Amino acid sequence: MAVADELEHAREACARGAWGDAYETLASASGLAAGDVELLALTAYMLGRDPEYIAALERAHALQLDAGEPLLAARNALWIGMHLVYEGETGRGTGWIGRAQRLVEAEAADCVERGYMLLPEGFRREAMGDLDGAVTMAREAAAIAERFGERDLFALATHMQGHMAIKAGRVAEGLPLLDEAMVAVTAGECSPIPSGLVYCGVILGCQAAFDARRAQEWTEALARWCERQPDMVAFSGACQVHRAQIMQLKGSWTDALEEARCAARRAARGNHRRALAEAAYVQGEVLRLRGDHGAAEAAYKDASGYGREPQPGLALLRLAQGNTSAAVAAIRRALGESGDPLERAKLLPACAEIMLAARETEEARAACEELARIASGRDGGLLGAIAAQTSGAVELATGDPATALRELRRAWRAWDEADAPYEAARVRGLMAEACRALGDDDAAALELEAARRTFADLGAATEIARLDGESASLTGLTARELEVLRLVAAGRTNKSIAAELVLSERTVDRHVSNIFAKLRVSSRAAATAYAYEHRLV
Repeated sequence: MAVADELEHAREACARGAWGDAYETLASASGLAAGDVELLALTAYMLGRDPEYIAALERAHALQLDAGEPLLAARNALWIGMHLVYEGETGRGTGWIGRAQRLVEAEAADCVERGYMLLPEGFRREAMGDLDGAVTMAREAAAIAERFGERDLFALATHMQGHMAIKAGRVAEGLPLLDEAMVAVTAGECSPIPSGLVYCGVILGCQAAFDARRAQEWTEALARWCERQPDMVAFSGACQVHRAQIMQLKGSWTDALEEARCAARRAARGNHRRALAEAAYVQGEVLRLRGDHGAAEAAYKDASGYGREPQPGLALLRLAQGNTSAAVAAIRRALGESGDPLERAKLLPACAEIMLAARETEEARAACEELARIASGRDGGLLGAIAAQTSGAVELATGDPATALRELRRAWRAWDEADAPYEAARVRGLMAEACRALGDDDAAALELEAARRTFADLGAATEIARLDGESASLTGLTARELEVLRLVAAGRTNKSIAAELVLSERTVDRHVSNIFAKLRVSSRAAATAYAYEHRLV
């Protein structure tokens, strides 16, 4: 094949997202012009070949300088610098960004590259805590992009503006900007790398706004984009992590676990440590909720190894293992290191739960009140439900079940509307405690049974064991007696119950006698009727 034909073949492969085919052709070609070297860089990036991506951009940069094209060279210097900074090579990355800035400033005329240079300045201001300044930089970059008709810059700047507004607490301002950026991307107006960056950035922005509906909508769009490019490694691992997070929220725990494992395998091909860390953390969360504590701990350790803070998951695991002091120390340490309100909002519910278990009620209330303050400054999303649930738990533990019940019902409605079964069931378990404290044992039994059914469907072993204790307490039965009652209601004989529970038949006889006495019934049929009437089975 002639060189010209090879290059045309590579360009056509890039256009349809056949990155492997395009890379092999371009990598073996010699004497490439700067534009085709940029295509080589693009294919390397999409295949997760980061060293080759940087090397190709450096080649293109040098060729453009030699050709007297400083602004094109500046763009590549900027992309090199921003990628290196993102990967943790701050010194080298800052040097490349400085070179890009010098090249742009040497041009007297107005140019779109001046808009691109506002992006790292926006990130710098974010790092300094000047979120309003970051929003201003992004807004100015978007205005320059509109003036020059530069769709890549417009999408990047608009999504950055929305993200920073959300981080500053202005959710109602930020979310429409994220949506606007996504319109350009989903319409195919942007090139591949900016498209992937905006997809992932918008989803992270939706998560920061606790807007599960939007996060799911844009995750599905990202998944469709990834499916059209089966060779792509660059964004596919992150996409699968986002999908796993949505599956976890929706109660599809088996699917979430498998999706997170697939995400880890995909991210490992490009050594994308952030995606690897998030994939490990999602696995830890699902395994913890299922009661597989050993596997959950290993997953949290993997997440930490890749650089992700393993809290609050690891602290909640320690609580589930009965190591309350370790849980307290871990969550206090994590909160002590976090100053960002959104990051603290992810830790504070776990802090309240752990402190209540440790009987540190004042610290639990302080966490609850801080969470309420953060939620009050943000419109919509599920943060209000999280704050209400936390408030309900604290009020219940501190002796105000009526107030607790009002807060919990508000939280339950939000979780139910979001189709988040695990969180909704946890709230119903708390509502059962509140109803019982108010003397309404029938309502308490109804709430407990509804929660138990959901936990059974999900396979939430730890929660089932906890609720069995709640159900037993309503009747005066022990957890073992409740277990025996359920088998009696299923028509099992004492002999078969003894075999299943690995007890002596005499022990089962004693349990059945105790059940009859506590329920004030005189036969197995009456005990069965009681169990069904009170929804204990």
